Order: sequence, then structure tokens, then C-alpha cells
Amino acid sequence: MDSNSIATACLHAMQLLFSGDPALWLIIWTSFSVSLRAIAVATPLAVLFAFLLAYGRFPGRAMLVYVFNALLSFPAVVVGLTLYLVLSRSGPLGDLHLLFSQPAMVIGQTLLALPLMVVMSLVAFQGGDKRAWETARTLGARPWRAFFTVLYDVRFGLLAGVIAGFGRMISEVGVSLMVGGNILNYTRNITTAIALETSKGAFAQGIALGFVLMLLAFGLNLLLSVLQGRKEGPL
Repeated sequence: MDSNSIATACLHAMQLLFSGDPALWLIIWTSFSVSLRAIAVATPLAVLFAFLLAYGRFPGRAMLVYVFNALLSFPAVVVGLTLYLVLSRSGPLGDLHLLFSQPAMVIGQTLLALPLMVVMSLVAFQGGDKRAWETARTLGARPWRAFFTVLYDVRFGLLAGVIAGFGRMISEVGVSLMVGGNILNYTRNITTAIALETSKGAFAQGIALGFVLMLLAFGLNLLLSVLQGRKEGPL
């Protein structure tokens, strides 16, 4: 593409965004809808796993920590392939008929981001004051009250893990493409639409959706910076 073509595509992209193009905004809505559901599922699981790893003493704990750390570098396409085989008609969960659906994308994104969220939450718990749990229990607080006391103490670290997990979910393409199928008006999200439109040479929609992802990335990083600033307090 020459400079004129690029400029024309960018102009068309902005027109699509600000004119309220229904097809474009449905893709954006699908992407956010799926990822928000995935983060809602992943967050309590990650916090619970991390709490047990930080405060629990049981056989295999060190191995579990190692596994979660190793899964940080697990390729998204491998997660997608594994889930595809499990959900396919001949797979163990084929009778659920989840393949090429939004619930399958939610499951895939949850599995993809869970290791990152567990590790970041574990770091938050380990960096907190472990006396909070002991003090709460000594004062007679029930386990669930002591648990929420600890959560409040490390809330900024946990929120950082949630934000990082959401960014991981909404920006991935491999899992969504393999288990979602990139179906128009149903499972086509921002990243799969960018891949499709770019391969067709239709750059305007891809640029518009890429712009949305860039704004999201800047917004998430700004939020992380604000949270870190609050955690560290004034200098």
C-alpha cells in the first residue's frame, strides 16, 4: 500500500468508528462481552488458587507453583487446539455442543489468562503482610472474614492481576479463532476480525478495530499505573 492508500484506509476507519457502523460495533461488543464473562469466571478461581498456594502447606504445592509459572509461556494456539479437541464432536465434551460458540470462547480465554492471574495474585499475597491472616484468626474472625481481610490488604496487587488478565483475554486471537470459528454476528471478535479483514485486503475495518485495541491498551496501562501509585503512596 502507498501512503495515499494508507491515509484513505485510516480516514475510512475513523468514519466507521464514529458513524456507529453496526457491523463494526457488534464485533467490538462481542469481544468485550466474551472477555468480561471470562474475567468474571477467572478472577475468583485465580484468587482462590493463589491464596491456597500462598497460605497453604500441602504436598505438591511447590510443583503447582512451578506448573502455573510454566503455563505463562504456553502458546495460545496450543490452548486453542487442546480445547478444540476436547469440545469437538468426537471429544470427551462433544455432547455439550459448545464448539464454535461464545461459551467456548469464554472457556478458552479463561484457561489462557488463568495462569497469569494466579501468578500475579500469588505475588500480591506473598508481598502482603501475612500477619493480617494470623491476627484476624487470633481475634476470633471466621476463616471467610480473615480471607476478606487479607484480600483488602493486597487489593491493588489483585486488581493489577485482573487488569493484566483482561488485557491478555481481549487481545488474543488463537483460542478465539479455533474454538469460536470467527462466525459473523456471533463469535467474530476484534482480533479475529482484524486477521480476516487484513487477509482480504480490506484494511479500513482492521485499522478501526486496531485503534480500539490500542485505546484499550493505553487505558489498561494507565489504570495499572494509577493503582501502583496508590499502592506505593505519596513520596
